[in-house]
Amino acid sequence: MEVQTYKGIALVTGATSGIGRASALALAHDGWSVVVHGRNAQRGVEVVAQVEIDGGTARFLEADLNDLDAVRALVADVGDVDVLVNNAGWAWFGPSSDLGVDAYDQLFNANVRSAYYLVAGLAPSMAQRGRGSIINLASMAGEIGLAGGAAYGATKAALSSMTRSWAAEFSPRGVRVNAIAAGPVYSTPEKSPMIDRLASTTMLGRGAQVEEIAEVVVFLASSASSYVTGATLAVDGGRTAA
Repeated sequence: MEVQTYKGIALVTGATSGIGRASALALAHDGWSVVVHGRNAQRGVEVVAQVEIDGGTARFLEADLNDLDAVRALVADVGDVDVLVNNAGWAWFGPSSDLGVDAYDQLFNANVRSAYYLVAGLAPSMAQRGRGSIINLASMAGEIGLAGGAAYGATKAALSSMTRSWAAEFSPRGVRVNAIAAGPVYSTPEKSPMIDRLASTTMLGRGAQVEEIAEVVVFLASSASSYVTGATLAVDGGRTAA
């Protein structure tokens, strides 16, 4: 597999599985040196090894993004980056009365706070250099009402809102900020039954493979999207167009 010409450094959070892993591999193939972030060192090393087998370059950094001190340490460890992909996070669906306070806080810390402070830590240096691309993994759950998805949908709606505000803040100095509102994606085998149900509601009648989302990440990281900023791209099989 031929890797494209070196383009810069890309940090992908939650890159040891699912969309994050696919994005790390795709970005590496497109010429980015990838910083693979995750909490599982063994899986992180495996992703780095796969990148290297494919002819790219990568390194792994471990951090628990639920811990604000760890987020700040990750910013310090990674240094200057050209691309930031805020992918890390987790989903919770169920009756609103079943979501405990601790789980609620963890959901917002992982999905919203971590992205906020990574951008706060990394975007200013991008702006100083006059270039950069920030890509936030939002969700169709933040665009439509889904029973049992009030808290999770709120975290993803927050990411889309922050995307627009960050674009207003940083794009005049050359940093593009966009979000991907992904539809149902087959990211882990245990979630397949739920994805099957959601997939049946899309116009295309199927769920996405992680590589299909990763290709949009590569597009937003590249100069092919040089006139795109402040946008939330629906990559959901037409679900939110209905």
